[in-house]
Amino acid sequence: MLAAVYHGQRDVRVQEWPDPPPPAAHEIQLEILRASICGTDADEFASGPHLIPLTAPHPISGHVGPLVLGHEMVGRVVGVGAEVTELTAGDVVVPGSGVSCGTCRRCRAGRTNLCDRYYTVGLHVDGGLAQRVNVPARISRSVGSCPADVAIMAQPLAVALHAVRGTGAEPGARVAVIGLGGIGSLAVAACTAWGIETIGVDVSTARLEVAERSGCSLLINAAQQDAATAIRRATGGEGADIIIETSGVLQGLETAMKAVSRGGHIRLVGLHRDASPLNLTRLVLDEIQISTSKVHICDQDLPEALALLKEHPQIASSSLDAVISLQDIVPAGLLRMAVGEAAGKVVVKP
Repeated sequence: MLAAVYHGQRDVRVQEWPDPPPPAAHEIQLEILRASICGTDADEFASGPHLIPLTAPHPISGHVGPLVLGHEMVGRVVGVGAEVTELTAGDVVVPGSGVSCGTCRRCRAGRTNLCDRYYTVGLHVDGGLAQRVNVPARISRSVGSCPADVAIMAQPLAVALHAVRGTGAEPGARVAVIGLGGIGSLAVAACTAWGIETIGVDVSTARLEVAERSGCSLLINAAQQDAATAIRRATGGEGADIIIETSGVLQGLETAMKAVSRGGHIRLVGLHRDASPLNLTRLVLDEIQISTSKVHICDQDLPEALALLKEHPQIASSSLDAVISLQDIVPAGLLRMAVGEAAGKVVVKP
């Protein structure tokens, strides 16, 4: 089969790759209908490997070496393991990205994204930027009547829902989203669907336009004005009650610190790889809460994402940047995302 295989920094090749074996007892095999590129994929391409076990075996999955990218996908079931009863051949499903054991203390508490034996499809084992892939049945959900072009947004939307839910945001809260890429724009869309107005911050005019389509009520171009000042001006000088930081860059965190209100909440979603000094004194004196959000909880967030997409299918179209072929994944996908040219989600038709 054809697959997008990660060989190292700036080295992703669309090449012939072995078909996956027959699914194990707990697995299903998917014929991929749609996949999409995550910012993490672009980060691995541009400056990695950070998460991909290229030179040493992953401690849980055991994989080492080149790997098929892709943890956002929709596929048709073409093979079913002996122990799988909830899905059958022909079903169209969307898998979650992370695989959990289901038995450790955190899994039993419902926090499967913090599982002791957690690993990620497309980062720690072969993923869905290919024609076929095997995934555990327990992380897969039927899309029902949701079209594949809409359901492809379910996994990243689940990540956004997990991030927004963790803030406790409700209608009337003053919410700012810093970084309006794939997850940031979907966080805006989730807030809009829940009746929560948002302020969107980015340096890209194109991404700001995507956020506007997603329902953002106020747009701030941080390349043209001081974003923290603009947020405070828009909130009567008080600052935002909740700031969702998805950019993963130091400037985004600095803006969040300057723009959050007393007693406010900063939710970190983007992966910050640079040292990020914080004004701990202000955090304490103004009782500012900082929390973090890691991917999603499959049993909770993925079904909710599918339900939201069925009710609001425009979320998918408003968050879309481009639909490309698998053969074009490097020039039209990874490269554009690495340099900040992609305004929304890049979807791949294998």
